[in-house]
Amino acid sequence: MRLFWKLFCSTVVITSLACGAGGFYLIDSQFRTGLEREVTAVYEENDLLRYTLGRELANKYLLDQGEITRAADNLKITTGHGVIAFRLSGGNGERISGSGVIPVDASAIGKLPDGKKGWELAPIQGRFYLHAVSPLVLTSETLYLENCRDVSSLFAMRQEQYRTFLYLMGGLILATALTSLLLTALMLRPLRRLSNASRRMAAGQLHQRVRVDSDDELGRLSADFNTMTEQLEAQVYQLREAAQRQEEFLNSFAHETKTPLTSIIGYADLLRSRAVMPEQVQQSADYIFSEGRRLEALSRKLMDMIVLEKQDFVLHAVPMEGFLTRVAGAMKPVLGGQNIRLLLQAEPAAIPIEPDLIETVCLNLLDNARKAIENGGVILLEGKLQPGGYCISVIDNGKGIPPEELDRITDAFYMVDKSRSRAQGGAGLGLAVCRRIVAIHGGQLRFASELGKGTRVSVFLKGEAADETDQ
Repeated sequence: MRLFWKLFCSTVVITSLACGAGGFYLIDSQFRTGLEREVTAVYEENDLLRYTLGRELANKYLLDQGEITRAADNLKITTGHGVIAFRLSGGNGERISGSGVIPVDASAIGKLPDGKKGWELAPIQGRFYLHAVSPLVLTSETLYLENCRDVSSLFAMRQEQYRTFLYLMGGLILATALTSLLLTALMLRPLRRLSNASRRMAAGQLHQRVRVDSDDELGRLSADFNTMTEQLEAQVYQLREAAQRQEEFLNSFAHETKTPLTSIIGYADLLRSRAVMPEQVQQSADYIFSEGRRLEALSRKLMDMIVLEKQDFVLHAVPMEGFLTRVAGAMKPVLGGQNIRLLLQAEPAAIPIEPDLIETVCLNLLDNARKAIENGGVILLEGKLQPGGYCISVIDNGKGIPPEELDRITDAFYMVDKSRSRAQGGAGLGLAVCRRIVAIHGGQLRFASELGKGTRVSVFLKGEAADETDQ
């Protein structure tokens, strides 16, 4: 059973029981009080009869049953209820004398304790009589003085009160039911809101809040629910962000390892498949070793940058001419396999950078330039001093980028030519990672492109340039 009906039925039942028990108790108490009053009155009448009969017989010197009978027959006592009817009976219940008619038989005489008076309630033909009996010792024989009082009106009044009360109870139960229905619906409205909000939250709508209309227990429960949902929403948002960062890290790591691995495989294949000069062996081994170490360091730094959102990487003043030369050397096996010439023009300067991350930027830009060239071509890797920093540019003579796409190419997973990018293993993550790395260095990533002529991507790095000879 729902809580609404439990509260509703409980209120109606409790109210009905309480009012019913109280009403019946009051009616019964009133009836008992009236009956006790009638018993007192019938006893008083019996005492009055005894006293009066006693006075009538007080001057008689010789009392016999005849004298007593004559005195009792002549005895008449009138009250506000009329003449008191009485009966003088013997010990066996036979009538000796009396005045008026008593409809009750004398069976109560045999029930009296010795020397005690008593009364009984006698129902006769739908009417009720109070029958009082008291012993009267006038001669050697004990006689019994009986009188009765009609109390049918008292019972009729009680019956009428019961009937009226039942009608009132019916109206009271109906009014209580309607009032309870309304009050229960109003009181449980916050619970219905909480229930609806909980169901919507279970469906994924974590922004749900409930209105707080009062300061009672339900109002505090609603406020606590809102606090809980705010914290839950924040925690779920944090978990989603963490999961998204982890997924982005995995995708980015997989993307960023392709170029170093290609270089490593290319140099290893060179050593494996042909006879080379000792200096070429040493150079290839150096590239394999340095790219492997960089790959190891890159995984940790990408995790710091993407998953942990680290921003305060330690920057070192790096000679840019040697740095760009090493980057160009890492791309030679990849570009050589596609008959793409790589030109390098680098002005000497020492700029504070995180070398592994900036090398990742350069390799991404060079790899994108490679993908833009279909049948041979030229890529220029250029490094120039500029006021306030150093600019690294990658210039290709490839197919170019449409103007409407330039503002979106740094979005994660966005690809200008989706079919070509997928065919060459692209995922649309490189430039998004590059943008974050350049932002960590406080620099800027700029694009200029013309369809059919090529693209120029520039990375401006802030920092005071120092002469490489001073390093």
